[in-house]
Amino acid sequence: MSERNRRRGGGRRGPAAVEKPKDFRKAFAQLFRYLGRYKVYLTVMFVCAVAGTVFTIVGPKILGNATTELFHGLVAKVQRTGSINFEKIGRILLTVLILYLVSALFSLLQGLVMAHISNDVSYQLRRNISEKINRIPVEYFESRPYGEVLSRVTNDVDTLQQGINQSITQLITSVTSIIGVFIMMLTISVRMTLAVVTMIPLSILAVTLTMKRSQKYFKAQQRFLGEVNGQIEEVFAGENVIKAFNRQEASIEEFEEINDDLYESAWKSQAIAGLMRPLMIVIGHLGYVTAAVLGSIFAVKRIIEVGDIQALLQYVRNFSQPIQQIGEVMAMMQSATAASERVFEFLDEPEEEEIGSTTVSAWDLSGNVSFDHIRFGYDPEQPVIHDFSAQVLNGQKVAIVGPTGAGKTTIVKLLMRFYDVQDGSIKIDSHNLKEFDRSDLRSMMGMVLQDTWLFAGTIMENIRYGKLDASDEEVIQAAKAAHVHHFIMQQPDGYHTVINEEMTNISQGQKQLLTIARAILADNKILILDEATSSVDTWTEIRIQKAMDRLMEGRTSFVIAHRLSTIRDADMILVMNHGDIVEQGCHQELLDAGGFYAELYNSQFEPETA
Repeated sequence: MSERNRRRGGGRRGPAAVEKPKDFRKAFAQLFRYLGRYKVYLTVMFVCAVAGTVFTIVGPKILGNATTELFHGLVAKVQRTGSINFEKIGRILLTVLILYLVSALFSLLQGLVMAHISNDVSYQLRRNISEKINRIPVEYFESRPYGEVLSRVTNDVDTLQQGINQSITQLITSVTSIIGVFIMMLTISVRMTLAVVTMIPLSILAVTLTMKRSQKYFKAQQRFLGEVNGQIEEVFAGENVIKAFNRQEASIEEFEEINDDLYESAWKSQAIAGLMRPLMIVIGHLGYVTAAVLGSIFAVKRIIEVGDIQALLQYVRNFSQPIQQIGEVMAMMQSATAASERVFEFLDEPEEEEIGSTTVSAWDLSGNVSFDHIRFGYDPEQPVIHDFSAQVLNGQKVAIVGPTGAGKTTIVKLLMRFYDVQDGSIKIDSHNLKEFDRSDLRSMMGMVLQDTWLFAGTIMENIRYGKLDASDEEVIQAAKAAHVHHFIMQQPDGYHTVINEEMTNISQGQKQLLTIARAILADNKILILDEATSSVDTWTEIRIQKAMDRLMEGRTSFVIAHRLSTIRDADMILVMNHGDIVEQGCHQELLDAGGFYAELYNSQFEPETA
């Protein structure tokens, strides 16, 4: 069983075991409310669609008059009592031509308006999602694969756009056609119309059954598509690791499992939805045959004109076709609604509270930080930090050390308010973090993470990301302070060298240096360095350490380090284990105490001699 299948809660599963679909009506109502902002455009589109359909519906009736006129002319010619009135037939045909041209014009207008609506919906949804991403807590992204989120931005929005573009106008024209054709049939023969209408319950039953069976597979199709995207994103991101451990075959097998699920759900949804067309064709043919038989009988009895029979037969075909189209539209709407559920679920996710409880400016603060009996767990029932307390004065360099999983990085996330503590409080200059606007709070903190992040752009742009209004000279000075200037000048275009999207044209250590330069340029009051020199060699580390020492002068600094040699000059060292501070003091004091810190330190170095 693959790791992904274990996370999904079992072994190999087919679409028959997928989660139950959510409320179709609720999702459709939400989509309908969202489209309410396009009332004017929808009204124009509705008028054009109805008008175009009405002109098309009237055509067969008028064309039937031409057939009747031709039939009477032929009979009169045979009986030598008259001739065919081609002039009248010509006027009738010209009228029909004008009707169809006007209908085509209205159809063109409604197509243009609907294209504008669907594309604008797609644009606005992607814009809303892009803005939403910046307001969602970090917890959301840490608990989901990136591919799952990307799928909602790309595939689901595309599916929704196509569904809106193809289904709304088709639904309007189909409903209009059914009503209009029914009225026109009644004007020709009430009895024949009632005989044809008896086929409607069969059509509705066919549509209802196929919709009910296919909806859960449409929902599963969108979900598995997101899983496929997530797996592909993971494989691309970890390509080197996969090859290093010869896991290519396992990755392919895992992809094939998810892809099989996607194939089966897509196949079943399309196959069941595809049953509507042949069922509706059969039902339509039954109505057509019924009308033809009755029409022949009535024509012989001279109850109905020949032209009316032709018109009614054409209306019967036109009557069954929109019912079939409604079935197809409902299949498209199911797919679009399943996609809209996922999109609106994302847009409805709880957001971070950006505004603080009181108005406190971060710009006038010095940088004293206090942790007062804080408790926190990503799962509230399983705390990672149990009872953490510490006092950090402005300008102090504080190192946080401890084994993996002790809670060091969690402390940093709490300080940055990526998460809020469940008990206790974190204060800056006696102000609780919850009193600050998150953006103001983070503006006073500079951060260099162990996992480097650069974007596709020039080296100058990546460093300037720490201070967007910085001059070129300020960027260069920051690069020199981070000891990365020499490397940059060796590049073909210097500071204007473009870092490609995969960041394969620079090394991991060089990435780290650029992020350090970015933090130096930002010049924040509080610095957070999470294994900031983990990807550089010892010689470069010494040079960076000197630059960092200059940078940290007069600033409150939190340094998370596994290499204990880099924090020997820290003003205070907080030693963490299992979510609590087990020791604190300066380097020499902790060594002399011979406790947990001394054990960690001596595991990396030879014990110091007296």
